[in-house]
Amino acid sequence: MAAVSLLNPKAEIARAAEALAINTAGAMGLQKLMASNLGPKGTTKMLVSPAGDIKITKDGNVLLHEMNIRHPTANMIARASTAQDDSLGDGTTSTVLLIGELLKQAELLIPEGLHPRLLVEGIMWAKKRALEVLESLKIPTAIEREALIPVARTSLRTKLEPGLADMITDICVDAVLAIRGDGRDLLDLNMIEIMEMLQHTGLETQLVQGLVLDHGGRHVNMPKILQDAFILTCNVSLEMQKTSVNSGFYYKTAEEVYKCVTEEHRFIDLRLAKIVELKKQVCAGNQNGFVVITQKGIDVPSLESLAKEGILGLRRAKSRNMERLVRACGGEALQSLEDLREEHLGFAGLVREEELGETKYTFVEHCRNPTSVTILIRGQARHQIAAIKDAIHDGLHAVQNAIQDECVVPGAGAFELRAHKELLKVKNCVKGKAQLGVQLFAEALLVIPKTLATNSGFDVPDTMVKLTDAQRETEEFVGLDLATGEPMDPSSAGILDNFCVRRHILDSSSIIAGQLLLTDEIMQAGMTSLKG
Repeated sequence: MAAVSLLNPKAEIARAAEALAINTAGAMGLQKLMASNLGPKGTTKMLVSPAGDIKITKDGNVLLHEMNIRHPTANMIARASTAQDDSLGDGTTSTVLLIGELLKQAELLIPEGLHPRLLVEGIMWAKKRALEVLESLKIPTAIEREALIPVARTSLRTKLEPGLADMITDICVDAVLAIRGDGRDLLDLNMIEIMEMLQHTGLETQLVQGLVLDHGGRHVNMPKILQDAFILTCNVSLEMQKTSVNSGFYYKTAEEVYKCVTEEHRFIDLRLAKIVELKKQVCAGNQNGFVVITQKGIDVPSLESLAKEGILGLRRAKSRNMERLVRACGGEALQSLEDLREEHLGFAGLVREEELGETKYTFVEHCRNPTSVTILIRGQARHQIAAIKDAIHDGLHAVQNAIQDECVVPGAGAFELRAHKELLKVKNCVKGKAQLGVQLFAEALLVIPKTLATNSGFDVPDTMVKLTDAQRETEEFVGLDLATGEPMDPSSAGILDNFCVRRHILDSSSIIAGQLLLTDEIMQAGMTSLKG
């Protein structure tokens, strides 16, 4: 009797073959669910929440996040796969497929008497060799627009239909190159704001070389359009603050009331006077506009004073937009107006207000060398906007990964076919039964081209024979042409994957599969088992 049974008689225990069967069933179940989503020809899934909200997607990360997975093994695989997407933006579905295939292949060998430890040793040796093959397939990439477009297009076409994916490809590449600037600063994708606008006129996505704020001016007389505008970004209150002391004031005449209110607002008036004075100084003799964007409030008298001077005032800007405003428009984000000078101001070629329903949007556009930009998604339905937003997330990460790696690898299953060929060549270098683990890993890698062929409607055995024969006869890249089912060179076709994503897939899938294979007992002995 297991020790845990002595401590908790109600504990549920699965040992040896049963534990392996549970792990394999969970991994293969998740693999079957996700397999049909892989590649540009993959199908979509419709997720319906308990509240009736609909989400249509083929993004593996979204599926695993939204689904309520209760199987412990499947849940562990899902969390590991989504962690990869959060950091690298891609590879979720491929990780799930490879883990499922490794356990599926292992289930055929372990019942015949092969110890899981020997199998895992072979898998780990094969992983190291596969990483060496991956290193040999690296293609150096120049950090320029034309070289980065194929990487983003390859990622986006697996999430969206080709026409829409090609349009968003240019937007993603231009956005990342814009925030990169001269390349000396850390590439921070948080400087790309993704703004959603629900409208009824059609589906459109555009890159705004600046910022889009989801609020507008609070006074009817404030200008709606400003050309060549100076931008004052600050975290200064332009409204009267409530006192921290409870007190009462008694007045005898209306004049005393007026004097008290005037004196109380005097500090705000002094701040407004400095803003107005600077506006007159920088806008004298020209038609330049002036915009004040503050993170705090602006009360009604202050709004009237700004509107009287033709100044657009935006209050309660989000804290995350303050750094973006400075990086987009220049200038400084001021915490005080004591030493207000012209060099503290940013600049935008156009500031305009757009009203959609009851919501106002302020566009700060045509900035000088902005290192913060906005991707604006307009759509008729929320599920459309959500699908595009998820795809843009992956596209931006694909470009970022290519810039940081300074290289890419061929896609369309080319790496898996090359690694399969090389592993079969060198498997004899491993002595003993661990050699079976190397062969298992090599065969499991073929799940990627097999799944691509299945989703494209081709005969899998026939397609795999063509691909393996072509790879055996040449040292060039060999991938699957999803249009014809024939072998082709993915690098010449512009089908390129991120090096870091492929490396992470190999690492995570082999480690997780090894841990599951070495699990000989599954115990459910939590506090819930003690009830009753």
